Amino acid sequence: MEKDYQSAAQMLRDAYQGSPVAPLRDYLEPTDVDGAYAVQAINTRQWLADGRRLVGRKIGLTSKAVQTQLGVGQPDFGALFADMEIPDGGTLDPARAIQPKAEAEIAFILGRDIDDPDASVETVVAAIDQAMAAIEIVDSRIADWKITFADTVADNGSSAFFVLAKDRLRLDGLDLYSCGMVMEINGAVVSLGAGAACLGHPLNAAQWLARTLAARGEPLRAGDILLSGALGPMVALNPGDEVRTTIGGIGSCSFRYA
Repeated sequence: MEKDYQSAAQMLRDAYQGSPVAPLRDYLEPTDVDGAYAVQAINTRQWLADGRRLVGRKIGLTSKAVQTQLGVGQPDFGALFADMEIPDGGTLDPARAIQPKAEAEIAFILGRDIDDPDASVETVVAAIDQAMAAIEIVDSRIADWKITFADTVADNGSSAFFVLAKDRLRLDGLDLYSCGMVMEINGAVVSLGAGAACLGHPLNAAQWLARTLAARGEPLRAGDILLSGALGPMVALNPGDEVRTTIGGIGSCSFRYA
């Protein structure tokens, strides 16, 4: 089976050159959690060996509707590398993506480690140094986004790039639950949402990730970036698009896909 995992991992790495692959049915059952993370881990180790720098994690599948669609009852996670960050107001070259979509999120930066597999929300709050508006640009190396849970987990949580707002805030006084989100493309509203859409509260998502990674022996560390999950529907991108996200009381960020 390890050989199959290695083959699946190699296929996904090769797909970054621009040619997506078929769903990984020959390698992973649709809900094979352990196998999917094994494939993801193989590629994470390879990318680290290649010199990429791990800067945090992204949380996906925080919407109950999407979980139901993929036949699972849990979120997932993927690795964030330094070369995935697009500066606020910056540009993403379409040649670097395959079939990208944008989603609005709240991001956190940790000020201390979280190594307790039973970490409370209070522990997570105490560990968070900064919060900010963010955009995640998700992408899939699986053709036509025909993904199962195992496909997206193996494919590094369908991650690709991210934008963090320049304005960074302390958690004190922030309303992460009922804050409204608006995402615009070329000035037109394309997605609406709220903090509560992210697993009931973005801090619930952060707690899930902290506990999950600590239990795996890969705890979150001070300085890590955390993308906590979508606040509303994701939207497909087209070359020339200008994307802006605004989250009430938290801030805004933007990028251009061109």
